[in-house]
Amino acid sequence: MKPKSIFSTSSTEDNETARNREHKPMLSKAFRKAGEFATATANAIARRNLVSSGGGVSTETADVVVIGAGVVGLAVAREFALKGRDVLVVEAATTFGTGTSSRNSEVIHAGIYYPPQSLKAVLCVRGRELLYKYCSDRGIPHKQLGKLIVATRVSEISKLEQILKRGIENGVEDLRMAEGSLAMEMEPELHCVKALLSPSSGIVDSHAFMLSLVGDAENFGTTISYNTIVIGGQVEDNSLHLQVSESKDLENHAGESTTQPQLVIIPKIVINSAGLSALHLAKRFQGLNHRFIPASYFARGCYFTLSNTKSPFSHLIYPIPEDGGLGVHVTLDLNGQVKFGPDVEWIDDVDDISSFLNRLDYSVNAERSSRFYPEIRKYFPNLRDGSLEPGYSGIRPKLSGRGQLASDFVIQGENIHGIPGLVNLFGIESPGLTSSLAIAEYLVSKFAG
Repeated sequence: MKPKSIFSTSSTEDNETARNREHKPMLSKAFRKAGEFATATANAIARRNLVSSGGGVSTETADVVVIGAGVVGLAVAREFALKGRDVLVVEAATTFGTGTSSRNSEVIHAGIYYPPQSLKAVLCVRGRELLYKYCSDRGIPHKQLGKLIVATRVSEISKLEQILKRGIENGVEDLRMAEGSLAMEMEPELHCVKALLSPSSGIVDSHAFMLSLVGDAENFGTTISYNTIVIGGQVEDNSLHLQVSESKDLENHAGESTTQPQLVIIPKIVINSAGLSALHLAKRFQGLNHRFIPASYFARGCYFTLSNTKSPFSHLIYPIPEDGGLGVHVTLDLNGQVKFGPDVEWIDDVDDISSFLNRLDYSVNAERSSRFYPEIRKYFPNLRDGSLEPGYSGIRPKLSGRGQLASDFVIQGENIHGIPGLVNLFGIESPGLTSSLAIAEYLVSKFAG
């Protein structure tokens, strides 16, 4: 398979892509011209030399450019396309959803934890409703398992009651408190003194969901260009000019990139949905005041699985939330296999190029399981020694660090930072998957014009 890119005029596509689309959308005139320009010479170096000696880089206009083909970027692209907009998605990787979107718990959250009227609360509750309907309508694998948030000590009951109160304030209407004896009757392997049942929590096949979003977006004319990276931008003539290159041109660079753009795109609307690199990218937008760019933090979370064992639980099991996350919890996949995680490991010194290219350490050290056993045994005392096996890890883009209060999603438009057409999405961590369709709905209603 040859991944699609605006820097290639090839019409080759793999069978899976063809099966999941009703038709192959044509590139707009601007993007066809961009592709013709970008393939005019033999390789990227020759192309850059040609550009510099010719005194200019090809410039094209566009309607809507979405930076990042994670679950939120795809949902946003789909929503704009459904409204009749001409959408281009640029993605640095070879395919969609290779970052945070594919390295999470795949949980459909109810909207319990977040401060009332926060974006996380409002968009999670709305997003859950939209996501269940979307998956049901399209046959996307998902299951409404329900979640038990458990207090394993009497001292935690007050925190559980606070979570219940917050959930009710957020409009989650099906929550109910259960005595430990009832919860342990529901889940015989569970230990707790009290539990909060959230029947509307569930799980979803995130890859199938994203694949469906890709199909929807492309069927309504969206172009998705993989191996394509926005390396910066500049505000000129009251609009943001995006500097675009092929991802491979950054692969041999470390730290600050000196790569020249191969193409400049001038969109009417730019959605910075770059996930882990959204903040780093925003700092490269010349003309955007850095006081509007919050501090960035990265937290790696590891998951472990049970070896050769049927899942001991039929519900999602969550402890009382901890600093930086929701605690080492139990989630199930759609095959009934159990996984525990994620934990929280704060990561320092992530440079911009590493975040752009997702050159991050996703390894799971087996020795880290020693931290998991005591946490899991608080609610699953029968966990056997040696039964945990390394699974996978993910990295969360956070706006608050160690010991700080959790931050809300940040959605910035021109009314905040003053750059026409630019919408920054910062700190889109959990519940980003659940909220994705609602985020898209919100952006179109607020910024489509």
